[in-house]
Amino acid sequence: MRIIGLTLAITAISGSSLSTAAFALDLYVDTRTEQIYAKPGPGRVHLGSFVKEDAAKAAEKSAADTTAATGDNASPKTADIAAGKTNTADLTAVRKEIESKSKIMGERLASDIASLEERVKETENVHIQFTDSAPHFASKDGNFTFAINGRMQAGSQYNFINDVLPATGSNLPNELNSGATLRRARLGVEGTFFKLWDYKFEYDFSRGNGSVASGITDAYTRLNVTKPFSIKVGSFKEPFSLEEAASNRYLTFIERHMSVNSFVDNPNTYKTGIGVNYAVPRFQFGVAFQTEPIGSWSAASTSVNAAGNVNRNNGSGDSSWEGIGRITGRPWMEDETRFLHVGISAGHTAVNTQYNAAGQIATTPSAQGGGGGGMAFFAFPGTNVDRTNMLNTGNLSVGNKGEPGSRRIDSYDRFGAEGWLVHGPFSVQGEYLRTNINGLGYDDEHFTGYYGFASYFLTGESKAYHVKNGAANRIKPRQNFQWNGSGWGAWEVAAGYDYINLNSGIIRGGQADMVRFALNWYPHPNIKIQNNIIHVLNVDTAGSAIPRTAGFHNADLSAFLTQAQVEF
Repeated sequence: MRIIGLTLAITAISGSSLSTAAFALDLYVDTRTEQIYAKPGPGRVHLGSFVKEDAAKAAEKSAADTTAATGDNASPKTADIAAGKTNTADLTAVRKEIESKSKIMGERLASDIASLEERVKETENVHIQFTDSAPHFASKDGNFTFAINGRMQAGSQYNFINDVLPATGSNLPNELNSGATLRRARLGVEGTFFKLWDYKFEYDFSRGNGSVASGITDAYTRLNVTKPFSIKVGSFKEPFSLEEAASNRYLTFIERHMSVNSFVDNPNTYKTGIGVNYAVPRFQFGVAFQTEPIGSWSAASTSVNAAGNVNRNNGSGDSSWEGIGRITGRPWMEDETRFLHVGISAGHTAVNTQYNAAGQIATTPSAQGGGGGGMAFFAFPGTNVDRTNMLNTGNLSVGNKGEPGSRRIDSYDRFGAEGWLVHGPFSVQGEYLRTNINGLGYDDEHFTGYYGFASYFLTGESKAYHVKNGAANRIKPRQNFQWNGSGWGAWEVAAGYDYINLNSGIIRGGQADMVRFALNWYPHPNIKIQNNIIHVLNVDTAGSAIPRTAGFHNADLSAFLTQAQVEF
């Protein structure tokens, strides 16, 4: 720095003897080393152009105009040097001035770089991100988010014991069929707007035997009044049952247990209405007022239209409706891997049965009810490809209006109690459910069912808890599976018992019990491979008026099931 300053001074002093013409000297500062240079280069910032006039020309001008700097950064001291009026103090002052300006410009450059980096980060926030392996979009201010979700479940079934009664008359065989299927294929969107509202829409392309409206599952908007408290309107799951509250992505067994399927899932748990939910880590409460499901695929659909409850046109009658709720909590909880969950559910459902002018049920309902009125309850033995109803009450609205012996279901009441203990890799879960039938020709008829199972993670993981749903959540392996053998994912074994009774009073739907065994592999949080063996212990369908149901009396059934799942 001193050499450069001295050179500048010598040049300024002696320049008058070299030429009478004015010349300019451009100076540059290195923002990293703060060195002064006479030539541009990488990392150097231009300080200004400094001019010296010869002595003859300087004499003709006033002292104030003797020297001038054409750059913005020139100073009186610099002008004095250029005019030959210099001393050691002047040189020192110029050097300090240049050093000060170079430091300021260096700090400004660093600030500009930091600001640019911050802008880059802000720009990245509005781009696509992946949360739980799903694409997720968000606005810069966080007011709007948008995410895509989906699942694919491919299953197979092999029946290695299949002893049933032979078919009679023109009926098809009663044996269960082996094969493969795409059990579920769902795609949906969800997100938030203005941070207070969220929404979800999901469609299942394999649901309802291809019926368009039946493919709709979740389709709702929710107002998050506070973090725990929310209100939603649209199509959503009933708040009932521990196993039903859990997504089918997180089930221990491939299919839900018979009583949960019969009393909750088969009537289509996705119904239209308004619901209120409150959820904190140790307590959940949900209530809803709902009507019928959207599509026609359901024993709970009473519309006479082929598309089901999309509308109530053509004399379909009023929609069925229900009030339903569930309260759950964790009275004992050490952490998220050691807790006891308990809960109760209850609901009242009014059923529409529409008659035509001749007193007949408006259309011919299927054996599973629906399609013009009534209701039925049925159960299959936990299989995933051939889900033929082993038990079936048939439509509980029977006969013409006012005829002797006719019956009509007007409503049914459901009750449930649930428990779930998680202690590290070990867990046990169970539920008891009951459904009471009310209506013309019925007197205290009711159905019951219960199940229980235990599971254990061989690799040390624990069951995960979904606070908002008060149910099971996604399993995250301690180590994801790697081809080089450093990680094997999570491995789980489970065994359980399942019972249901659809015989009560004049209703002969049958009763059955069975055992299940499972070996589940979670190579990654978004991938699950399930292997189940089911064995039916006893089936009693004596007295059933439905030929297919009667054909399963005393059946001996065992099957090996698999399911490969990818979800995000």
